[in-house]
Amino acid sequence: MPDNLTYKILRNHVVAGDLTPGSDITVRADQILLEDATGTMAAMQFEELGIDSVQVPLAVMYVDHNVLQIDDKNMQDHRYLRTFCDKFGLRYSPAGHGISHYIHLERFTKPGELVLGADSHTSTAGAVGMFATGAGGLEVAVAMGGYGFDFPCPRVIGVELTGELAPAVEPKDIVLDILRRYGVRGGRGAVFEFYGPALENLSTTGRATIANMIIETGATTAIFPSDQQTRQWLVQQQREEDFEPLAADPGASYDETITIDLAELVPLVAVPHSPGNVLPVAELPDTPISQICVGSSVNSSYDDLATVAAALRGRTVHPRVQLTVTPGSRQILRTIIESGVYNDLMQAGARMLEPVCGPCVGIGQAPLQGAASLRTFNRNFPGRSGTAEDEVYLCSPSTAAASALSGRITDPSLRSPIDIRPAGKADTALHDTLITGRLPDVARAAVAIERGPNLVPPTFPEPISDDLLARVLITVGDDVSTGDMAPDGAIAMSVWSNIALCARFMFGRHDPDFHDRAQEWGGGVIVAGDNYGQGSSREHAALIPAYLGIRVVAARSYARIHRRNLIAAGIAPLVITGEAASFEVGQHWTILGLRTALLSGSDTIEVDVSDRVGPVSLHIDLTEGERAVLTAGGLLAHIRDGGRARLSRATTAERNPSPGVVPASAR
Repeated sequence: MPDNLTYKILRNHVVAGDLTPGSDITVRADQILLEDATGTMAAMQFEELGIDSVQVPLAVMYVDHNVLQIDDKNMQDHRYLRTFCDKFGLRYSPAGHGISHYIHLERFTKPGELVLGADSHTSTAGAVGMFATGAGGLEVAVAMGGYGFDFPCPRVIGVELTGELAPAVEPKDIVLDILRRYGVRGGRGAVFEFYGPALENLSTTGRATIANMIIETGATTAIFPSDQQTRQWLVQQQREEDFEPLAADPGASYDETITIDLAELVPLVAVPHSPGNVLPVAELPDTPISQICVGSSVNSSYDDLATVAAALRGRTVHPRVQLTVTPGSRQILRTIIESGVYNDLMQAGARMLEPVCGPCVGIGQAPLQGAASLRTFNRNFPGRSGTAEDEVYLCSPSTAAASALSGRITDPSLRSPIDIRPAGKADTALHDTLITGRLPDVARAAVAIERGPNLVPPTFPEPISDDLLARVLITVGDDVSTGDMAPDGAIAMSVWSNIALCARFMFGRHDPDFHDRAQEWGGGVIVAGDNYGQGSSREHAALIPAYLGIRVVAARSYARIHRRNLIAAGIAPLVITGEAASFEVGQHWTILGLRTALLSGSDTIEVDVSDRVGPVSLHIDLTEGERAVLTAGGLLAHIRDGGRARLSRATTAERNPSPGVVPASAR
């Protein structure tokens, strides 16, 4: 049978299970991507596995989130991560070198390989024909230890791109159009695979924009073929030897197909407070803005920044608007300096920021309360910007540039044609100069890990019990993000290495008393609506409730990564079905036989609720493998009990004897 590209790559990496949508599969990873915000916890969990080195060909740790350093907590993390990498054989990208997604795209992506990352936007690497997906830190640590990665086999949505983009319509508008069609839930359990004649003119960085933001549909990832655009990108990055042409087999089938005629697209914008609230820019009411942020996690490529600079050249930003620009990597920063793009932006009045995540995760540039902030980012969840009552809109670089000049959200198709400066040659040597290599085994053995007091390994729960008596701690609505559970921002993120401190911030925006009530009651039950846990892969959103004694969450549906994180942390994600009346804080729940139901394969469990006549039935939507993890007490306990075998094919020694080894004297 002819394979689509998604299954073609998965077939080469599956070590257990069948490629049937929804069934459990285990895959080996070629590459691991970690970043400091989620990576400190993942690293401490890797240490719990008792393995002396990473068991995948390539693992890279990027410091790109916690870099503001308002006290010494960030530096404690950095020192720990640097010595952890030296000890266990990872490569390390230091603070200020760039954002993980862009550096990985520049330096390490390779068509046909599988990269797993402790960051939801790891999907960016799908731009060059990789299967690239995010997961929680513990699942990534386990895969890095050679145990492979378990997940439900995705369905595949084929996206045919035809036609040609009009001037001032960009790849960001393509993915916003997909979000307009699917919302933030419609992509769950799916891979979006792109093909069609329009790909011939869609650059790798444009594809990266789409692959990055496709995650906001709830998707597993996006994937593009490896073609001449891929070759051109790898040649520019001086890695032509990594090129391999890859595409779906002729006659390949998909679970669903859509066609997007690029010629019909117009500039789009996602209005507050969801990436799925998409409208044409031209249909917005008059919307004055006080701030525009370009770059960071997405739309921070050279082409993106040069587009903004060309529109601003010889002009100045509207006096009401504060404009910031964040390059994706130091390579991009150097390129915009040498090409003159940096000077164009600076002369126009832009504030030039270092290549880190920054305002994308609420670290710096918090907007005015209630005032419109226009950003080329990927998320506009409430409060993510660092301001509780924010009004964040998402757009393309062209829309951002036109709006920066007018002082209000403006349709860029009305502007005059622009002349983008040529990029020149990329400085690829920066990566090899600043990203560490893997130390030889003898040198690694001598490394002492630096562990500051802010780094506290997580505790792990006992196996889930048969009977549960608990009270409802909180009820929340639809599309609650992991950022509401483990908030963004310089202060909250600085304690992500310490779950006890991190727990104080959980649900602070929804209910400031949540933490204290959970401690007083000794745990409880969280009740939620649809798409609970959307957004970031941060497993802290599951580790915190586990720490607080919460063993059950009941929601109408779950976001992919958070659902798996709950299971890995030993928390049962039960599903509310039917038209049950709303639940209230303080209700007493009695669940009898939960462990028995999990072990027996039962798909329902009854709950006695204190003020109800008759029990409430909850659905147990779990695979056999997920039930085994839950009843063991979480993923780490499952592995310690022998529940998953090491994958010999995933070992560094067998697949890549000495990846990036450098002598200790060079460090």
